[in-house]
This record gives sequence, C-alpha cells and structure tokens, in this order.
Amino acid sequence: MLGSTHGTLTTDSRRARVIACGEPRPGPAVHGRAADVDDLDVSGRPLYADVPDLDRFFQPESVAVIGASDGGGRPNTGITRQLLAWAERVGARVHPVHPTRPSVFGVPCVASVADLPEQVDLAVLLVADPLPVVEELAEAKVKFAVAFASGFAETGEAGAQAQERLAAAVRRSGLRLLGPNTNLNAFERFREDLEGPAIALITQSGHQGRPVFALQELGIRLSHWAPTGNEADLETADFISYFAERPEVGAIACYVEGLKDGRAFLLAADRAARRKVPVVAVKVGRTEAGARTAASHTGKLTGADDVVDAAMRQFGVVRVDGLDELQDTAALLARARAPLADGVVVYSISGGTGAHVADLAAGAGLRLPVLSEDRQAELHQWIPEYLSVANPVDNGGHPVGDRRGRKIIDSILDDPEVGVLICPITGPFPPLSDRLVRDLADAAEASDKLVCVVWGSPVGTEPAYREVLLGSSRVATFRTVGNCLTAVRTYLDHHRFVRSYRSPFDEAPRTPSPSFKKARALMQPGRQLSEHAAKQLLRAYGIRVPREQLVTSAAAAVRAAGQVGYPVVMKASGAQIAHKTELGLVKIGLTSASQVRDAYRELTDIARYEDVSLDGVLVCQMVERGVEMVVGVTHDELFGPTVTVGLGGVLVEVLRDAAVRVPPFGEEQARDMIAELRGRALLDGVRGRPPADVDGLVEVVLRVQRMALELGGELAELDINPLMVLDRGQGAVALDALAVCR
Repeated sequence: MLGSTHGTLTTDSRRARVIACGEPRPGPAVHGRAADVDDLDVSGRPLYADVPDLDRFFQPESVAVIGASDGGGRPNTGITRQLLAWAERVGARVHPVHPTRPSVFGVPCVASVADLPEQVDLAVLLVADPLPVVEELAEAKVKFAVAFASGFAETGEAGAQAQERLAAAVRRSGLRLLGPNTNLNAFERFREDLEGPAIALITQSGHQGRPVFALQELGIRLSHWAPTGNEADLETADFISYFAERPEVGAIACYVEGLKDGRAFLLAADRAARRKVPVVAVKVGRTEAGARTAASHTGKLTGADDVVDAAMRQFGVVRVDGLDELQDTAALLARARAPLADGVVVYSISGGTGAHVADLAAGAGLRLPVLSEDRQAELHQWIPEYLSVANPVDNGGHPVGDRRGRKIIDSILDDPEVGVLICPITGPFPPLSDRLVRDLADAAEASDKLVCVVWGSPVGTEPAYREVLLGSSRVATFRTVGNCLTAVRTYLDHHRFVRSYRSPFDEAPRTPSPSFKKARALMQPGRQLSEHAAKQLLRAYGIRVPREQLVTSAAAAVRAAGQVGYPVVMKASGAQIAHKTELGLVKIGLTSASQVRDAYRELTDIARYEDVSLDGVLVCQMVERGVEMVVGVTHDELFGPTVTVGLGGVLVEVLRDAAVRVPPFGEEQARDMIAELRGRALLDGVRGRPPADVDGLVEVVLRVQRMALELGGELAELDINPLMVLDRGQGAVALDALAVCR
C-alpha cells in the first residue's frame, strides 16, 4: 500500500546487516563450507545458494520409523504400512521404533532411538511432539527426519513459538528436518516405466500436488515430490536448489503458500536459471483472502504480492494461477526441446476455429508470422485456393484424410520462421481425426520443432486422444486453448530468458563504494531526515539535485535567490515534515526579492501555527520542464531492500503505475522496470514534447540500487519524488527527497 505522498510502497521488515569498511564479515555456509568474503555481497548476505545433499533423504539405505504401529484402527498403522512398502521399493532397511512392541508387521522393533542397530539416514517421526525425539536423533547422528505432527505455526502465536523451539533444536542437532505439518507425499509410488525428462514437485499443501502427480497417468514422468509443510528447517528453496542439479529433472513445479526466506528463494531460482531448469509456481497471496488463508495453513509469510511477482520474473520463475496451468506448463517445459524460431502457426480443419485460436494467440503475445508467398503456393498444392493459408492455415477438412495431410504439416514445420505448430481439434470426427492426430504425432517425431494439439472433446476416452496423442513423447497435448497458449508463451519466454541470463549475483558489489562512508555519516538512526539532509545523501551517491541553499532569515533567502537564479522555489525544511504541499509549506515560481521575503515569512508563520520544527528554509532552483518520476527504496518482509520506479508526483498514488525489483540487478533489469510502466510513453515524448533522458533515469535507478545494497540495514525508506527526467541528454534531477533511517 502507498505509505506517503511521496509514493514509495512501504512494508515492515527485518533489519538487514550492513558491513562497514574493514569490518570482519563471517558468513553462512555455502556448498557445505564456511563462506568467504567473495561469497557475500556488500551487506554481508550470501550470493550463492547452499545446495543440500538430499540423496540420502530420497534414496536412504536405512530408515527408522519412530512410533511405528500395526494395531488395528490406529492412524500410525496405515502410515507404517506405506513406509514399509516405500522402503522396499527404494531398497532401504527399516527399523521400527516403539517402546512396547517386539515387532511391527513382522519386522523386529527396538524400544528407543538409542537402541537402533545402525546409524540411519532417515527417521520418520509418528509422534505428537517431535522435539524430544529430535534431540535423541542428534545423539544418534541421524541425517534426515520427517515430522508429520501439526499444531505449530499454522495455529497462531503459541504454535509459532513451539515451532521455533523445534527449529532451534534442529539447528543444534546437525540433522535436516522436513516439516512439521507435512505428509507422506515424498514416499509415493512413482512410475518407473516412463522415460524422458521428469518433473520434480514441491508443495506446501500435499493435496494441491495431486493434479501434477497424476500426470504420470498421461505418460509424463515425475521424479520427486517434496511436501515441505511448515518449513521449520528444509524449505522450498532447498529443494529447488537440489532438483536444479539433478540430471533427470526437466522442470520444477511448485505450489507455494508462502516463503520462509525470500533471499534463499531467489538464490535457488538463480541456481535453476544458471542450470536452465525452468521453475513453474503457483504462489498463493494475490488477494488478502488468499494471503490470510495461507498464513493459517502453513504459518508462512505470503509477502507483498507485487514484490513477490516482480522477484519471480526477475529470476525467471514462471508464475501461474491454477493447478491446471501448473500441470500443462511444467509438462511442456520439462519435455520440449529449445525452440528453433519463435513464430507460431495455427493449423486447423476449420476457418472459424483457426481464426478464433489465432486471435487468442495474438492476444496472448505470440508472434504469428505471415507465411511467405512461396510457402503459401506450396500449401495450395494440397489445399484449395479459396482457403487462407497465410496463418492461420485452414485445410478445409478433407486433405487430412489422405496423404496430403502429412505433407501439409511437414511443409509448415519446414518454414524457418516457424518454431511452434498449434492444431486445435474441437472434437473427434473419425476417421479424419484419427488420421490427423497420427500425422501430427509422426511429424513431431521427425521434427525438432514443437507440435501442440488441443483436444477439445470433453469425453477424453477416444483412442486418438488416449493412445496416439498421450502415447507420443513429442506432441504436447492440451485440453484447453487457454492453457496451450499460456504454456507456449511461457516456453518461448523461458528460452529467451535463459539464453541471455546473466546472474545478477555475479555482478553484485562485494565491497562498499567510496560513497558509502560519506552517506553513512549523514544517517541519523531512528529519525526521518530533512529534505536538505536527504538531498545530501543523494549527492553522496552522485544523484543530481537542484542548486539550493538552506537559509534561516529573510535576508539570507534573498541573497540565496540571487545566487541560485530566479525563478526559485522555497520550501520549509525539517526532519519531520513529510507533507509540505498539503501544509502550504512550498512556494513556487518566485521571481523577485519581495516575493522571496514574503514567502520566507509566510513559510515560517505556517510552521509555527502547525507546530512544525524547522531547520531552515530551502531556496531552490526551479526546474520546470521534464517528466516527473518517482524512484524509491523500501524494505519487504521477505526480500529486504527493494527498489521502485514509477510515474511521479501524485500520479503514483492515483494510477499506482510502478515497477519494483529486488537488488542486485543490472542495467537491463532497470530498463525492463521502466518498460513495464503503463505511462512509459510519456518518456518518449507526447504532444510535441521532446523525448526524455531515459538513460539518465536508468542511471539514477542503478545509483539508488547501490544505496539500497550498502545502506539496507540503516535506510528504512527513501522517496525521490519528483525526480524530474529532463530532455534527452540532460539527465535527471531529484527535486524532492524523503529519507527515513532505521
């Protein structure tokens, strides 16, 4: 929500640590070792994801089941039975643990963890309170544990405190814990007869992963399922980092209710982007109702949704809304080869169907190239002349029933501008539909290009669908046009993204800039700076401000106006003034000494009447022409410092036209932020105005980002509003600034 008239988006946040010049910087573990200085950014935060070795979690050699049971009517009995079956499939030895049972399902039982006959890789805790058991497991040097028990952070403050005690015990123990409030999804039966790249699944709600898990019944391989629950220890980021390194994983599908650690999530997403492994996520929290429900379910922070959304896009995480989109998009990204071109052709047996789908495809942002005259002439060898084959391609129906059908498909796929062929089949019409899908499947096998079929029949039992389309590992089959277009757009976008991806963490500053010491000396902990002091902060980082002087008398104001140059602007300056315009504490367009004297007296009178403490009055150069923008820094609860850019003045509040990024980011991301704005055209020049200096705006955004990185623990909020972006080649000037120190 908007936090002030300056328009920066504000949230509360944890205090981030800022490292001063020369201060020692011990760091967290990275890849299982102590981090050195090169692994940390200027604020002491890690730059690379720690990849946990989860091999022994998913493929343990020995498993202890604490609280195992084979008694009738007991919940633990069914769980124990499933764990025994899973252990047999993965080849693990099982050691049931129960204080009074000699055996469970015929397997000898031990009375306690201390009695285990060997060091186990994984302990499954079927107990109401896992805390005492965790401490026992630490002594036994167990590597991994799973806690199913609920009643923790998802229940409120008391549960959150209990979860923190559990997390602290886990940190002391050296083991890694999945849960609490998790389930048996990690121990499901995965089909082993399927080939090709697999989907790895991560969910904070087990039931929400069922549709993706069911993709196996459509011939799509799944390799892992991590149900993270409340994430007292192991979290979504850990599994993304691990799965990104697995050679069999073609895509990672996630259902995320909230993130435990925003920075860890971005580091994991960065690792996946480096490895070119797509991450597709449903992230709850677009609405207040969704955020509230997610918090009650898993006890997670959902985060300010605009920041979450921007951060995901920044690091290539594909965000979708529905589980059906998660299924279809993850399946396509996992299995499709990289595109050879970004052109899309819609091919159908009906002009109406083709026109409709082509319209939707163009609206979805896909490029539908007009096929060349030579290509169209070739297609008209098999398609009547009166039908359009420019794109969409309408074959009229009959050619699909004979040898012409395959020739048409091959000709389209041979076009160098075509990377994707989409064929919508609105319903079965045997035998033509049978021949059509067989030709599509055969052509897909022979081509390196993507062939997508939308099977529109609501029945879904037809042999053409069940046997031919689902039996093909090369055809991407969808049940709705919308999901097909979403998946294809994501497929093309993802490959564009990874082709040019450069990790911002590689470019992140490791040491403070020369500006840092100057700026830090200006900070006043726990206070809001005056406009004059805030502008000094900007000057320290090389951000241009108008010529101005701070004065404490009418005579000094007149002298300052003469030195600054008429016309001038006069503003009251004080540490606690946030709404100068509303209080009448700004006077613009002053052109004479008498106006300056009168303005000084009026400003000081208003300040006394409003009981506003002043450190003086600013006499400023008046900058009249340009595009008003806002650039700011705020703290997000999950991600820490964030940078915002948007239309300035009151427009940022009225139109809410702003873009946000999480540092670090480079020039390309800064330009992308500006391109996202609905009011971007104002910078190009409208109604006879010359183009504004976009390069100058980008430079300010990058300098503000450096401030956010270096002062992140001491700067709670920064608003530059308005930042006047001058004509091209003239830069940008910060006309007003608000800064709040921590």
